[in-house]
Amino acid sequence: MRAVQIDRHGSPDALIVREVAEPAVATGEVLIRTTATSLNPVDWKTRAWQVGPPLPATLGWDLSGHVVDGNDTSYGVGVPVIAMSAQIATGRGTWADLVALPSHLLAPAPTSISLEQAAALPLAGTTALQALRTAELAAGERILVVGAAGAVGGLAVQLARLAGAHVDALVSRPEHKPAAVELGTEHVWHRPDDLPRGRFPVILDTAGAEAAAALVPGGRYVSIADHPLPDLPGARKSYVQESATDLAHLAKLVDAGELRLRVAERYPLDDIRTAHERFEAGGLLGKVLITF
Repeated sequence: MRAVQIDRHGSPDALIVREVAEPAVATGEVLIRTTATSLNPVDWKTRAWQVGPPLPATLGWDLSGHVVDGNDTSYGVGVPVIAMSAQIATGRGTWADLVALPSHLLAPAPTSISLEQAAALPLAGTTALQALRTAELAAGERILVVGAAGAVGGLAVQLARLAGAHVDALVSRPEHKPAAVELGTEHVWHRPDDLPRGRFPVILDTAGAEAAAALVPGGRYVSIADHPLPDLPGARKSYVQESATDLAHLAKLVDAGELRLRVAERYPLDDIRTAHERFEAGGLLGKVLITF
């Protein structure tokens, strides 16, 4: 079977599509035939930076596909599922034709969209949901989502609105303003210096922009970005955790028409280097999918 691996860290040229042995399925695991996966910032950072499990390593966090071996679990053969695998911590990458994962990481795939499109949900959706939970966002509060046009930011905007919050946005470029408005934001800025000072009781930073001055004194500032936190008493990092419960909740929101996934481009697995180059160029309004 095919898998995307790296033997060294570096440019997209470090990515290798190679034939590897099919994974053994341990007790409590499920073997999934992959339909699609997606690119996330963590993927190119793992490729380019000196992070991740020992090499060679199979990359990838997102997965959608069909069960081909349930190995005494509750997932029968043919069931469509989605999953998020914490590849850096566990070494279980998802960029392969067949992936073996513990059954407790899987959730039923949404039925209202294609299984291919569902690969855009796991990491970005779980990250957004858990970050808002860390922020303790309450109905009626006003939140600024930094990077609101991005994959995590766009889902965070929708989830915050579902929680009853008022949502404003900071985007990286003026042409992304309409996308943020379409997702449900009330006010949109593209320059941090233009943000109103001391306006927001909650800020969710998905992009590492300078937005701390917009926080109400004593407010809650939550970041998922690699950048250092601002020197604020209420500043916290949110680190995504594997959670089938959160995935199942997100899938139900998709099927209820309350959460919309955006896909910008699709590439076959063999074009993984091109996909990385396009992803890193930026400016996309939606996820980059890798299809099998």
